Amino acid sequence: MTPPPGVPAEERLIARFHPHARHLFWSALVLIVVAGATGYLTSNLPAPLAGWAKDWMLWAAAGALVLLLVVVPFIVWLSRRVTITTRRVIVRDGVGSRNSIEMSHARGYTISVRRGPLQRLVGAGTVLLSNGVDAPLRIRDVPNVALVQETLADQVEVGQILAHRDAQAAQNPYTA
Repeated sequence: MTPPPGVPAEERLIARFHPHARHLFWSALVLIVVAGATGYLTSNLPAPLAGWAKDWMLWAAAGALVLLLVVVPFIVWLSRRVTITTRRVIVRDGVGSRNSIEMSHARGYTISVRRGPLQRLVGAGTVLLSNGVDAPLRIRDVPNVALVQETLADQVEVGQILAHRDAQAAQNPYTA
């Protein structure tokens, strides 16, 4: 349902997603290996150290590995988010400080999709949005890239139709 001419359309959420989780494969593998090795080596290490001291150092090393190789990559992945609404595309990333880039559907833009061999295998891709004025907006590792591309194309079309209709209504207020 479209609003009457001259009335701004309500902004609604269409999709919100993180980059494809395939980059977390190595983190998951590290977590499994560290958990298995720590469980096996607890109380089985050679005897130069006292019993509780060697287990404590093993657990501390395992915790440090998990923190650096599992938790930090997960937080970085979680901090990147793409939001598609009925008015714009918003890309936010950053752990300590936020970086946000927006592109309006009403201005229109071209949509390019690039897919490498691994991205094709998992159904992901990189979407490049370019309006010809601003720097292109690159969204990397978009899951289900074909659906996102179709949704963006539909939103550009609807945004341009509404903008054109509102511009016509503003020029000739008696035809509404």
